[in-house]
Amino acid sequence: MSKRKYLVYDVFTDRAFAGNPLAIVLDSVGLDDHAMQEIAQEFNLSETVFVLAPPGGARTPIRIFTPAHELPFAGHPTAGTAIALADLGASAEVGDDGAVLLVLEEKIGPIRCLVTREAHGAFAEFGLARLPAQAPFEISREGAAAALGLDPQDVGFENHVVSAWSAGVPYVCVPVRNLDAAARARLDTRLWTEMVGTRGDAATPAAYVYCRETEQHLSTFHARMFAGHLGTREDPATGSAAAALAGAIVHFDQPVDGTTECWIEQGLEMGRPSNIRLELDVGNGALSAARIGGYAVKVAEGVILR
Repeated sequence: MSKRKYLVYDVFTDRAFAGNPLAIVLDSVGLDDHAMQEIAQEFNLSETVFVLAPPGGARTPIRIFTPAHELPFAGHPTAGTAIALADLGASAEVGDDGAVLLVLEEKIGPIRCLVTREAHGAFAEFGLARLPAQAPFEISREGAAAALGLDPQDVGFENHVVSAWSAGVPYVCVPVRNLDAAARARLDTRLWTEMVGTRGDAATPAAYVYCRETEQHLSTFHARMFAGHLGTREDPATGSAAAALAGAIVHFDQPVDGTTECWIEQGLEMGRPSNIRLELDVGNGALSAARIGGYAVKVAEGVILR
């Protein structure tokens, strides 16, 4: 029986006991799929990362599991693992300002991550391996409202309507008119699964609720993510959903060419406030690149016997 060290980081926050907790199992070589899934179930967090090489290299293969299944990509595991590995001395190079560049090899492909040390702590930024594209899922305004326990008039704002996007993981993005509607949202998992369904090998996407009204004055959007059918009733911070939202932002808001910065607040209804930075590079009216960023702090460490 092996003793494998693990770390727990709170991600997309600069303080402990906020944001989205992430378990990181170090040196997971030798664990098969079944063992990884069992360990993820044991932690019972929204995601657990398995590092498939000893910490310290410039390129590090990882795998990401929810309590129910494996993901090809996820945002808070990417940001949290990048900061954890930088804390352990991993890097491809170190800049004069102490910034650390490293590459995480995920199922979606290699993801370049930059970790910097700022006044509020360690901050990780990574570029999307895949730009958001419209996903083949459809749900009406009335259907989304029914599944979320809302009135149809609660769904939609300005020219934003329900749409589905994926930057590696699909989401149905549901715009709601204000914070009150967002706070009242409660997903009926059975009804949602029946209405949205599956397409090919793709599982039923999660519901990502967002609005323009925010609680924090520096935020651009307020968001909630529901995925009870995937083992996560509600997620306090979802980088892959923010990546998907980038598609909706460019489609509906049509930002001017150049770089647009958005801050997305999430997790406030759960008592786990989180902040995700989304940067969009737009050229000729189309998205050419996007980056996700956020802070993370270590809150626990130990060993797991496996």
